[in-house]
Amino acid sequence: MIKRVTRTTAETRPDGHAVVAGAGIGGLLAARVLTETFGRVTVIDRDELPDQGVPRRGVPQGHHAHGLLSRGCEILEDLFPGLTADLVAEGATPCDIQNDVRWYNDGRRLRSAPSRMRGLTVSRPRLEASLLSRVAALPGVTILERREVVEPITGPGGAVTGVRLAGQSHEPGREPEDLPADLVVNATGRGNRGTEWLRRLGYEPAPEERVDSRLVYVSREYRRRPGDAEFVAVIVGHTAAVPRGGVALSGEGDRWLVTLFGMGDDVPPVDPDGYHRFAARLPVPDLHLLLERLEPLTEPRLMRIPVSIRRRYERLDRFPEGYLVFGDALCQFNPSYGQGMTVAACEAAALRECLADGGGAGLARRFFDRAARIIDVPWDMSVGGDLRFPSVEGPRTLRTRLLNRYISRLHVAAEADPVVGHAFLSVANLQAPPQHLMSPGVLARVLRPRAGRAATSPPTSPPAGPRPAARDHVPA
Repeated sequence: MIKRVTRTTAETRPDGHAVVAGAGIGGLLAARVLTETFGRVTVIDRDELPDQGVPRRGVPQGHHAHGLLSRGCEILEDLFPGLTADLVAEGATPCDIQNDVRWYNDGRRLRSAPSRMRGLTVSRPRLEASLLSRVAALPGVTILERREVVEPITGPGGAVTGVRLAGQSHEPGREPEDLPADLVVNATGRGNRGTEWLRRLGYEPAPEERVDSRLVYVSREYRRRPGDAEFVAVIVGHTAAVPRGGVALSGEGDRWLVTLFGMGDDVPPVDPDGYHRFAARLPVPDLHLLLERLEPLTEPRLMRIPVSIRRRYERLDRFPEGYLVFGDALCQFNPSYGQGMTVAACEAAALRECLADGGGAGLARRFFDRAARIIDVPWDMSVGGDLRFPSVEGPRTLRTRLLNRYISRLHVAAEADPVVGHAFLSVANLQAPPQHLMSPGVLARVLRPRAGRAATSPPTSPPAGPRPAARDHVPA
């Protein structure tokens, strides 16, 4: 359920002005929430922002597969009523997260069953363009394209009072200008200069936690026709024994978006033949068998994934009033776990609650504390998953080792038991706290001897044709 916020307690500022640096998913969600408190909201991005759902220079990851988890779908629909229906009309595919998506974890197929977890397969550029058009249409919103925020500016008391903008990219001789604001949100993504900005303002940067998985993505688009597969998506996670994985998502434009990934030196080639040979070396054959039947539409495109970084702003003793950090600028995840966009949506819901609690002084402290609690779960899941691989550097605590051992056993149980699979997906989709995996009911099913379980998982090949009716129903 979405937590409803009572607006009567909010410190609304009809004459106030908020500036959001960055028009990616995080920046647009932050801007949408800010319109409920501030009379004017300005979103600034250095790119020219396309309205046709195509990748842009400042978001190179837009060429690759993205996941919007069920919790993210709920929050986006709450912030933008009718968004899901509009995206479906444009070609996105709605799905039951457990019944319509084929999941492989540790090489084991999670048992399919009807559930009430709803997802949507849609490309990152299409989703961003849809959000941009809706945010731009809101009263009081201004979108500034091809402008770059150089730094925040402060007033006599040290609070942030606006931003300094570089000249427009098509006017290189234009002098910088200052744009006053009552609140500045840094949503400039993975390449943000938040550390440098804080130092310039006389503040210590946030402590950082870093994990480098040395992950490489290579993606390619294929034509999608009726009967290609019985699933709307297949997700093959990399395993400790086979550090290769891949994702195939059905999407708008009658396309399959396929992303293969590897770690270290074992990465997908960019030549078409090598790309298909790499798919044949995944832990299970489903994705490769699908590619064997599809017509490619594009050449393979490579992206080296930057280091995962969590910036601990909640641990700072001093932080300027009138300034927030949001989305990937706050924490950038290993994208193979598909958490980033949903975490940004959860942060938007948290910001909404913080503004409703009164906004003003102490806003940053309240927001960073809530955001940290949101980030804890996906960060621990992704970092714990990365540390299964010997090539990934990082502290392997006893807690991490025990948790990874338990999750491996959980994946064994989820092959036959849809209740265990539902519990795992509920946590992975940020619908339930991680303690749910240790609840007595789930724990008993995970630790049950294998001989006492139901039949093992279904066949691994992806036959074409309609999906048969599932026998097991899993409640939400």
